Amino acid sequence: MRLFVAVTDSEWFGLHASKSQVDEVNFWRPSPDATFKALQPGELLLFKLHAPDNFIAGGGFFTKFLQIPVNLAWDSFREANGVRSLHDMRERIGFYRRTLMLPSENPTIGCVMLAEPFFWPREAWIPSPPDFRLNTVQGKGYDSELGTGRALWEEVAQRIELFQPASLQPGTAALAAIESNGFGKPQITLPRLGQGLFRVLLTDAYERRCAISGERTLPVLEAAHIKPYAVVQRHELSNGLLMRSDLHRLFDEGYMTLDPKDRRVLVSSRIREEFDNGKDYYKLEGQLVREPTQVWARPTLENLEFHAYNIFQ
Repeated sequence: MRLFVAVTDSEWFGLHASKSQVDEVNFWRPSPDATFKALQPGELLLFKLHAPDNFIAGGGFFTKFLQIPVNLAWDSFREANGVRSLHDMRERIGFYRRTLMLPSENPTIGCVMLAEPFFWPREAWIPSPPDFRLNTVQGKGYDSELGTGRALWEEVAQRIELFQPASLQPGTAALAAIESNGFGKPQITLPRLGQGLFRVLLTDAYERRCAISGERTLPVLEAAHIKPYAVVQRHELSNGLLMRSDLHRLFDEGYMTLDPKDRRVLVSSRIREEFDNGKDYYKLEGQLVREPTQVWARPTLENLEFHAYNIFQ
């Protein structure tokens, strides 16, 4: 497994560390041309603070890197971006780009999205690896099975176990790290998604288009759960649809569903009966839903059947 020790803004870290629970974070980069190829999903990014605090103070499990507009990043992650407001986020982008960022601007930024993050108390911080140069701009990668990387992995795994949250559940990446005890080849497990990651990854999987209408206007596109979150208690792409906000509302309230087998739109007669309206929605009847190209991100038959037989009326 690869580890990436990333130079981390102290204010960004401090905001997250001050909270009792953080499910996900957006380790964003201000450049519209930013890239990140150091890790595969499930591998660890570690937070190395700026000097004089040359320590590793926590980390998170890498999920995906995407370039997205700052408005979408804020709407999805809110304070998980490491700032208190969208205004503050624009100011930080402007500071790093050395330009004035207007309130109307919606610049693209690079988002290194992490799940199951952890933030250690100061007494548990790990000194920077001896070969990590102070003038490193972004970070440095290590192999968890070799030399310095192996020693670092052992330290990290011990702390993940020591400071594990009481709510830790089976199937989490953190639990897989704990079970390895820091020795031998670590098991890579995809981390549990938070609400923000669910929205951004679903938006990407559907290529920023509504699954039903094809709408591309990002501010009105929302991540819908097929089987309600209250039932499954997990965010999974195969239980999601990217939908225009009005269609999302109708879907949640059972006025619309998808045929589980042929995946075509079904619209309830209740819209006409209750509101004496709905012409635009009935035009969608029988339309084939758009699905992600990745098979694993497509809605499962089980989830579609649950919605069609338990929520749709």
